[in-house]
Amino acid sequence: MGWRSIIIGQHAKITHSAHMMVVQTKDGINEIPMDDIAKVLVETTQAMISSDFMSACLQRNIKVIFVDRKYQPIGETVGYQPVARDYELLERQFLWPSERREQLWTRITHAKIESQIKVARLNGCPVQELESELEAIEVNDISNREAVVARKYFPLLFGKDFSRRQENQYNAALDYGYAVLLAETNQSITENGYLMELGIHHQNRANRFNLGSDLMEPFRPVIDYWVTGQKFTEFNRQVRVGLVDAMHTVIKYNGIEMLTQNAVRQYVRECLDYLSGERDEIEVKVEFKDEVPNHALNGHV
Repeated sequence: MGWRSIIIGQHAKITHSAHMMVVQTKDGINEIPMDDIAKVLVETTQAMISSDFMSACLQRNIKVIFVDRKYQPIGETVGYQPVARDYELLERQFLWPSERREQLWTRITHAKIESQIKVARLNGCPVQELESELEAIEVNDISNREAVVARKYFPLLFGKDFSRRQENQYNAALDYGYAVLLAETNQSITENGYLMELGIHHQNRANRFNLGSDLMEPFRPVIDYWVTGQKFTEFNRQVRVGLVDAMHTVIKYNGIEMLTQNAVRQYVRECLDYLSGERDEIEVKVEFKDEVPNHALNGHV
């Protein structure tokens, strides 16, 4: 499994040769070993990409993400075959017990709100109301505390008049970061051989990534944490590069320090094992360092 995130931000010709990604720009030719690559983000409409390169990415389960003219991720590659998949595994997925699905969604929701409280506290925000909502969570979050917390949480971080429906630099950054996180989660699901369409909570027929949309939730606050730690007035390329690099933020997952992308992979594997009955207990706890990451736009561009 690769570790590098490649961002294509200018006119380029991208090909594949001898297990290398070959990127030709006006500045010269760069070669990157395919085995080192986790994802490729194409944020320009002026890139020419060979079918041989795309085929090599699909064979290796390397995500290629495309953005629209507003620089928002609009789609990602999904191969016909995962790294490993068999009928028995898919049969287990379709028969996941409702009790396990509900218990896992409860853990996911609880972990997400816990992390949101930590992000708010790190930013000096009052958290009493959020803590009250956390205590009110029921099994399967039937009272939808997740949505109630979101309506209170984002105005705490970005101002009382802030709404996630507004068009501004912060929402653009959040949406971009969430899309990168979703791609990371989808990639992990596929690597483990499961279908992304079959979620445990999200059941939208128009969403091909229902399971990814479910499992990514505890890590959304990592993106919030990153965005609130930056000072920017426009959603520019520096911000986008920083958001991709946010997957390398060091966090604590279940008490162990690791990169966010590694935590996501381990967490997804544990969730799938729990749902399929291969483990009887699951812990989901995401923690941050004691300071907001202010360095992320420096030294990475």
